[in-house]
Amino acid sequence: MELAEQKAALRAEILGLRVGWDPSLGTKLAKHVLASGIVPPGAVVAGFWPMPHEIDICPLLHGLHERGHVIGLPETPPRGNPLIFRAWTPQAELLRGRFGTLYPEGAPIVPDFILVPLVAFDAKGHRLGYGGGYYDRTLAELPHAFRLGCAYAAQQVAHVPVEEMDLHLHAIATEAGVRPL
Repeated sequence: MELAEQKAALRAEILGLRVGWDPSLGTKLAKHVLASGIVPPGAVVAGFWPMPHEIDICPLLHGLHERGHVIGLPETPPRGNPLIFRAWTPQAELLRGRFGTLYPEGAPIVPDFILVPLVAFDAKGHRLGYGGGYYDRTLAELPHAFRLGCAYAAQQVAHVPVEEMDLHLHAIATEAGVRPL
């Protein structure tokens, strides 16, 4: 099976399973991240507004904002381009973007700490995204930014098929805790 087919099969499997999982487990994820100290003081953080069936990281976004972090949410540009992170506050009105994403109208920011959504991850820090390549392009443009994957613990798989260009995660945060990779 070719790499693209392997990724598509794994993506379909995990997305099918994720439908029954509880997004509110994001409250536990937030507590673990905030208690861990993994986000350095003053870090400019890129987050994301959770899509249906993703673990809900809104409690984490609010907690980081309360600690004084500048937070950005991604605007999804036309295919082939990296994400644009726009400044977010809890009072910000969110606009509907491509693929059902939500983002604020805020000014563009450049993050040094990225909360990365994902479909699957493995113990080596490899991640499988949704297949559009947006985070691949974005992470490549921000190679020195810390990459913290945010997911359900059940999204861990034995092996994520990867390409040479795929950047690994530095750590993963789930409802079970925060783990460096």
